[in-house]
Amino acid sequence: MKFFKTLRASFFLLLLFIAASVSAQQEAPDVLVKRISQEILDLAKTDQQIQAGNQQRIMEVVQSKIIPYVDFQRMTAMASGRFWRDATPEQQSALTNEFRTLLIHTYSGAITQIRNHKLEFKPLRADPTDTEVEVLTSVVQSRGEAMQLNYRLEKTSAGWKIYDVNILGAWLVETYKGSFATEISKGGIDGLIKTLADRNRRLAVAPPKPPAGKS
Repeated sequence: MKFFKTLRASFFLLLLFIAASVSAQQEAPDVLVKRISQEILDLAKTDQQIQAGNQQRIMEVVQSKIIPYVDFQRMTAMASGRFWRDATPEQQSALTNEFRTLLIHTYSGAITQIRNHKLEFKPLRADPTDTEVEVLTSVVQSRGEAMQLNYRLEKTSAGWKIYDVNILGAWLVETYKGSFATEISKGGIDGLIKTLADRNRRLAVAPPKPPAGKS
């Protein structure tokens, strides 16, 4: 599935903005994003184990600072489209788990790519009563090139959570939606689950290596 490779290169940008914090649940979504983004950016730049590609350390960071702030069930349901309603609860659970595992591997393989990036934020256009918002940001690379990176967040009982991300004009869920539909058309929901599980097993055996040099 080629889309896995194309997304992995861009996924490291997502890591710049997501981290765990108990107090963050009480913050506005844009304030949350701004405060915790620098935390992840600094960690990726200064943690020697991360820079060396220590998979155990990287997985620890992903599990503790990223995963709690992503709504994987909603992402999986949206990516599955109309097929989600036809899936049994057991299939929905299995599909969500495999999708979550895939993204964990993706995040882990991409986190070492963070280098000399700077963050820029646009004012949040939302009412205090809104339960879904879009946070507009961009990442400025070392050569001064700005890359669009926007987030859709929902307010839940556990605080704000990300359920979609826009990288260079393409929404992540929509990208997966087409690929998911292709796999489902070939082998049904179980076929998609198997495809993701096979991909995850390969990634577990041979995780992505960190880049050879820094930009």
